Parts: sequence; C-alpha cells; structure tokens
Amino acid sequence: MGGGGFGRLLPRHRHLGRPKTSEERGVKPLPPIQNLIIDMDGVLYRGHRPLPGAKEFLHHLEERETAYILVTNNATRTPEQYAAELKEMGIEVSPQRILTSALATADYLGNLLPQGARLYLIGEGGLYSALAAQGFTFGERDIEAVVVGMDRQLTYEKLKAATIAIRQGARFVGTNPDKSFPAEEAIVPGAGAILAAIEAATGVQPTVIGKPEPILFQMALQRMGATEKETAVIGDRLETDILGGQRCGLTTILVLTGISQQQDLEASDIKPDYVFPDLIHLDEALIIADPKEKM
Repeated sequence: MGGGGFGRLLPRHRHLGRPKTSEERGVKPLPPIQNLIIDMDGVLYRGHRPLPGAKEFLHHLEERETAYILVTNNATRTPEQYAAELKEMGIEVSPQRILTSALATADYLGNLLPQGARLYLIGEGGLYSALAAQGFTFGERDIEAVVVGMDRQLTYEKLKAATIAIRQGARFVGTNPDKSFPAEEAIVPGAGAILAAIEAATGVQPTVIGKPEPILFQMALQRMGATEKETAVIGDRLETDILGGQRCGLTTILVLTGISQQQDLEASDIKPDYVFPDLIHLDEALIIADPKEKM
C-alpha cells in the first residue's frame, strides 16, 4: 500500500522555522525510512483527543510518499469504527490503512483452519466481524479453536465453555497479551487477564497474535509490500511496540506521549533506537532524513 502519491513535501513547517539537524540537537540522525508501522493510542491520540502534530504528521507522510499503516492491539472495534473516530478528531485515514489484532487473528486462523470452521469466541464486535468475514462459524460444540479478546461482558460460563473446548483439543488463540490498560477511571483488566485465567484453568499457553508477538507486525509488512530493513515502528509502549519491533528487526521509535515515559526508559532493558518527545519533533527528524530534501 503506497503513501498516496501527494508529491513532494510542501515548504518546511513555516510556524517552526528550519528544523534543527540531529547533529545540532546532539542525537544520531534517523536513516531514510520508506515505511512506517504506527501505533495509535498514545501516539496519535489520548482518549478522544488528538495529540499535538498528529494530523500534520500523517499529512506530511503522504506528501513524502512514505507508506504507513496504523496498528492496534485493540480487537473490540473495526477499522471503519476507528476511521470514524479519527475523523471526529480531525484526522482523515482510510480504513484500509488500519490493522487491528482482530483482523490479524482472523487472517492467521484463515490460513490455519478450513473454511467454515467452528470457533468459540470470547470477545466483542470488532473481533466477531473480522472472524465472520473470514467465513468462520460460532458455537459451543465441535470447536476447532477458542479465540479470546477483550470482553467487557465476560462471565464464568464463558470461561467454563472455553476451558472445556480447549481441554477437548481446540486450539487456543488470543488477540493480544495486554493484561491491563488505562481507562478513564483507573487501570483496568485487559484481554491478557482473560487469557491468563483460561491458561490457568487449562494448562495450555495461547498463541498470541498482537504486539509484541511478530504476527501483527508481519501482516503490516505484507500489506505495505515492505521489508524489515526499510521499515520503522512508532509506539508509546516499550513492552509492546518497541519490543515487538525489535523482535522483527525493525527500526524502533518511542514517542513520550503515551504510556512509557523517560523514567520507564531509564529503568527498562528495552532500548528503542530513537526517542522523541512527540510527533512534532519526529516529523522534523523525518524531513531531515528524507533524501529528497537534500536534492
């Protein structure tokens, strides 16, 4: 998937003046980057508010013809729903540029199981839609695979049915490993907490699709027709975005507008290739790294 063919970059950020080079700021320069895998929450927005420079950042990628895809571990929504939410924030993105762990899970199972295979599902609308679009059916008997994502209507009966199916030989697949996530009121349980409960009851480890596992990243690369060497990942979490990018051999870029902050970076063994305070500063660095800007 190309960057959109919008031509050369317009004159550099007039409101910022000439961006300082990496050498002037005392940091190593970015290499030329042809493709980007971009996390959404904590990078482009927080809650229902866009982060500074997000709209302009994506616009400049299209002007420079840099291919990009937005990825998320959240399996509860469809790409169309995400695109609509982004539009409400003033950010225009095609649903075809959005890859969720639900879509990656459906693609993974589509290559593994026969057409029409029956699944037992713990999850919400985005995951159901992705699996149904692959031709899977759903039930509680003769189950080929138990698929688990975030489910805010989780019950004991659902956990029981999943446990029985797995103990009877069904595959165990999880959309993402996030044990918790920040909600408006507090840090709350995520899909990983549900996976942990079922793993404890069955003794079976799930195949996990989302970050930091490689499957979601590999699918993003396939969509862009990209290679690891020419691709970078931008994220806000060391243990998912950055670790996953490192496992796949990608250039890793951390922005400090989300979960992981400077103190987390200093305390962690996971070290990204580059760190920027926000997308505005990263945008400047990408402009400087673009070979066309030196012509």
